[in-house]
Amino acid sequence: MQVYLDNNATTMTDPQVVEAMLPYFSEKYGNPSSIHKFGSSVHPAIMKAIDQVYKGINASDNDDIVFTSCATESNNWVLQSVFTDHIVNGDKNHIVTTEVEHPSVLATCRFLEEQGVKVTYLPVNDQGVVEAHSVKSFITDKTALVSIMWASNETGMINPIKEIGEICKEKGVLFHSDAVQAVGKIPVDLQDVHVDFISFSAHKFHGPKGVGALYIKDSQALTPLLHGGDQMGGRRSGTLNVPYIIGMGKAIELATTNIEEKMASIRAKRDRLEDALLELSDTFTVGNRENRTPNTILISIKGVEGEGMLWDLNNGQIGASTGSACASEDLEANTVMLAIGADNELAHTGIRLSLSRFTTDEEIDYTIAHFKDAVARLRNISSSFAKQAPTKGGEALECDLHH
Repeated sequence: MQVYLDNNATTMTDPQVVEAMLPYFSEKYGNPSSIHKFGSSVHPAIMKAIDQVYKGINASDNDDIVFTSCATESNNWVLQSVFTDHIVNGDKNHIVTTEVEHPSVLATCRFLEEQGVKVTYLPVNDQGVVEAHSVKSFITDKTALVSIMWASNETGMINPIKEIGEICKEKGVLFHSDAVQAVGKIPVDLQDVHVDFISFSAHKFHGPKGVGALYIKDSQALTPLLHGGDQMGGRRSGTLNVPYIIGMGKAIELATTNIEEKMASIRAKRDRLEDALLELSDTFTVGNRENRTPNTILISIKGVEGEGMLWDLNNGQIGASTGSACASEDLEANTVMLAIGADNELAHTGIRLSLSRFTTDEEIDYTIAHFKDAVARLRNISSSFAKQAPTKGGEALECDLHH
């Protein structure tokens, strides 16, 4: 059996999405910017996809949704354009973010620091969540932007976006959220929260890789990241990626229709897997599962290196990860686990398991059996674990990793 449990990195493209995309590769292949019928014939499908994305996040007709190549591009666009619009050409000099953002946000912030921008990297609490009051305490009259992810790609923990949005609105500060791990996994209702910009990618909710979007509240001004054409109302130059935009529209429709029912099914499998793994001694999961995306587990196994565990899981045809795929070649300790207070040794043991709506009960059963066998095998050759007597599963750490 092959079991894919790395859905926070990317998901399988839903066969229904592939079916919707196929005609736009070699049958209806015209450039939508062309005025002839080959170009105009694809317009209805693009408009349908746009409507599907608006509905998927409950955006207003007054808002803009601009298709990009991915959320990394969208994140860069917001951060670099706010720098241009409000720092270089304004009177601001400060951005607030967190220590645990996706690398596309953190690396861009470090780049902007080299340009003279002051960046505050907020800590998270022992649940891996940024607290709204800490956001408020660091906003000044020089703050141009607050950028905080909706849900963590590593832990699945959900930040208090609604509360943070109200604070930013009150302070008159722009608010951006990397919502890659939220859209399609939990309800995202942009009529219920105040967010100026959100970034998201289709491949996180069973759409194709290579297409994402940026939501822009009230169609407000934002200097384009790409110049050279009038596509997307002049906001994002480049020939529209017609099949992938159509695929993104279909994927978000499938993901968000009856989302509560889908969440309940995924959560039940996730909880059964988590409960079974926590029967092992000295195992810990990060964060309260009630405030986690329903598909995610970040588990630490004392005495078992994360990379060693991945190797063993891979030999058993199980795909998992030690954290963000964009940093997967980095064998440093897990930065999120360090941020919530885990010691360096434990921070090397984190394994992320992330399910999808295609994960089956049989795959969960197989994973539980193989995972337990792998832990026993790796602990038998672990010098660090052999030196200490194991404790009963479910012991809480001082940093409040939860079991």
